[in-house]
Amino acid sequence: MQNPKKTYTSFLETYTTQLNQIKSSLLASSMIRLCLFLAGAAGIYFLWSNTQAVMGIVVVEIILFLVLVSRHSDLQYKRDFLQQLIQLNETELEVLNRNFHNLPDGENYKNPLHPFSLDIDLFGRGSFFQYMNRSSLETGEQKLAQLLTANDIDTIPQKQEAIRDLAEKVEWRQKYQTTAALVKTDNSAEAIIRWLQTYTGFVPKIMKWIPNVFSVVSLVLFVLVYFDFIAGSFLMWWFFAGLFISGAFVKKVNSLWENSSKTQSTFEQYYKLMLLLEEQEFSSVLLKKEQAKIKSQKVKASAVIKQFSKMLGVLDQRSNMFVGVFINSFFLSDLRQCYRIEKWIAANADEVANWFEVIAFFDAQNSLANFSFNHPNYTFAKITSGSHTLKVEGLAHPLLDPKKAVANDFNIDNEQFFIITGANMAGKSTFLRTVSLSVVMSNVGLPICAKEAAYTPIKLITSMRTSDSLTDDESYFFSELKRLQFIVNAIKIDTYFIILDEILKGTNSTDKAIGSRKFIEKLVASHSTGIIATHDLSLCEAADDLEQVKNYYFDAQIKDDELYFDYTFKKGICQNMNASFLLRKMNIIDS
Repeated sequence: MQNPKKTYTSFLETYTTQLNQIKSSLLASSMIRLCLFLAGAAGIYFLWSNTQAVMGIVVVEIILFLVLVSRHSDLQYKRDFLQQLIQLNETELEVLNRNFHNLPDGENYKNPLHPFSLDIDLFGRGSFFQYMNRSSLETGEQKLAQLLTANDIDTIPQKQEAIRDLAEKVEWRQKYQTTAALVKTDNSAEAIIRWLQTYTGFVPKIMKWIPNVFSVVSLVLFVLVYFDFIAGSFLMWWFFAGLFISGAFVKKVNSLWENSSKTQSTFEQYYKLMLLLEEQEFSSVLLKKEQAKIKSQKVKASAVIKQFSKMLGVLDQRSNMFVGVFINSFFLSDLRQCYRIEKWIAANADEVANWFEVIAFFDAQNSLANFSFNHPNYTFAKITSGSHTLKVEGLAHPLLDPKKAVANDFNIDNEQFFIITGANMAGKSTFLRTVSLSVVMSNVGLPICAKEAAYTPIKLITSMRTSDSLTDDESYFFSELKRLQFIVNAIKIDTYFIILDEILKGTNSTDKAIGSRKFIEKLVASHSTGIIATHDLSLCEAADDLEQVKNYYFDAQIKDDELYFDYTFKKGICQNMNASFLLRKMNIIDS
């Protein structure tokens, strides 16, 4: 079992050393290019009267300069890659120390109409999503949020197997995450897919061979002019002919160029991501299934994407004055590349969405696997089909400091309901969120913060944070009623683990007691399973009449005029409430 802190520290040292070496290579590369430029300039200066020699120097300079620029770009990419890796490992070390509030919090994924996402600190500042999300792509983040909120209880053992498999591949995961992080684009993946699938071509089929013929003629004319077989004016007229042909399509070429320039970086990085996926060996059934979506074609998907990336890169060179005017006029470069791009789009547009989906899937899985790797002491729930819905030893909340968190044993059978009472701040709400999050994590396939766990998969539904809506002109009470109605309708068609924090908070004590008791009876009759936290001790009497209902509590004790909590889950009914004590202690009321 690898130690996360030691692993990240070791990576950090290795990548820092490599980065220093790359920076030295970049400096040397810059100096070589400067020397080449000065040597070429000197050659042209001293040989200015020799036209053939000057043209030869210019051609050699251009070729060598392009080679050096390409090499320099490769070095820059390696530098950026290492810098991203260093940042990644620094982040992991920070998160291990519980410093994660600067990471994306997923606030936009909050949904008050969802069965549980608003109640259990799944999204937002200090949330579970903020703690565990390592998605580098917007689509990967969306996929991760989708997995966490899906309430999907199918194939959990396969999900666990996939997370275990990927968790062990730390270096591969970091390479994948870093490659994805370097994707720079003005368009979302959805916009790119939409553009490809709705694209209408404009380049005539005759352009399949005309640019090639035109290029050959241009080269022949260059040679003839160079050796003084024909006058330079022939070359000039040919230049204007090429400019005229290119100009006839310039508006449509510009439109294609504008769209392609916004996507080139995406395809350049996605090809690298797909190559990583194709070359990696996976043992889990789920990961192999997703991997097969990009390996089943005759030609590797990475090669197809790389080909397109290069096409877009060549077209993007038209922004350079030399390429955009001279090369395009003599070799019809725009039309050649546009024809190739349109041919590629026609052949592969429908496959791109599938490939992008696989990339997003692995980006999301990387977060799950990274969470598992960072918590080697967590346990994967043993999936059962017995009488226990959830049987856990040493359960705690993953966002609490493990040095301070109080772990509890918890065992609830199918169709049981626990009524939990307790003093203010004794830990009821935290416990409800701990159990809720553990169910969500288990359904996703994640290990939970416990020593041992047995779990019969079940969907989750909660009501803990109902609020009034000024926009919809709803009272708090009516909002709560709508939430309870939502739960009642849900349990008519499926089985749920129901977690409620204080039923009918928005009404008076008498109504609350009567309504809450009847609601519990309805839930028990529906054969649901769940937990209800309350301050109303009269509700505990339901356990006397309903065999499925059990009473548990969290206690608080006052010693030497101080309040103490042990945060321990106990069987029975709470006898010690603390509201009056706290009011006196804070001088809100008189003693």
